[in-house]
Amino acid sequence: MIAAVGHVSRDVVDGGPPRPGGTVFYSARVLAGLGAAARIGASCAAADRSFLIDPLEALGLPVTWCESANTTTYRFRYTRSGRRVMRQDAVGDPWSPGNALLAIGDASWVHVGALVRTDFPSKTLAALAGDDRTLLVDGQGLVRTPALGPLRTNGKIGDVLRYMTILKLDQDEAETLAGSIDPTDIRALGVQEVIVTLGSRGSLIVTANAAEAVPTDEIGRPIDPTGAGDAYSAAYLFARSAGGEPLDAARAATKAVTELLAGSSV
Repeated sequence: MIAAVGHVSRDVVDGGPPRPGGTVFYSARVLAGLGAAARIGASCAAADRSFLIDPLEALGLPVTWCESANTTTYRFRYTRSGRRVMRQDAVGDPWSPGNALLAIGDASWVHVGALVRTDFPSKTLAALAGDDRTLLVDGQGLVRTPALGPLRTNGKIGDVLRYMTILKLDQDEAETLAGSIDPTDIRALGVQEVIVTLGSRGSLIVTANAAEAVPTDEIGRPIDPTGAGDAYSAAYLFARSAGGEPLDAARAATKAVTELLAGSSV
């Protein structure tokens, strides 16, 4: 059993109407599409429950909702070069150990969809990592500070890396936490399995004994890349939970994300 847990965000992209977003939302879409035995733990403010949680429940996966005083809210746009410029307008409550454990149920593989550093405090990650669970944690939620306004990041993350089995980073996050995407620097983080996503250049899988690049196929037309990294993580964890080795899981995740993006456009 796989679980994805985190805040569902209220996103405004390029001035468009608000839409559901966040790691747990895009994870759920992929896990449902893959037919995974999965459950979803999602949080937002009560006022946004229908708007944000109903689309999750419509996917057919069991959803546990936990109320937050605020709904995590972002406004962002993409530059011509594809860089995302973001504002953080609101941040959800930290997940307590009790709520997090309730949300994941009996899952032994957990995608921790942190959006900001305060989402999953050290004690909550420790609880999730108990009973030999495998945690895949998204690095965006480690490096993002909870400050409102233009999105700010830094590497002051404390000792939380010790709780995770798999860490997913993009290139900026890798440079923030490790200094570079060089495998030697990545291994120095101390996490046994690290995924570095590189956009259209594919991904890099770094373990104690190997570092392998996995290319991606070009889609050939403009796409909306929002949620691509989240989808990759969910598909990767699904493949690993089914017994796939890291490199095989990366290839399966790349295929799943390519198919997802092929159905989107800008």
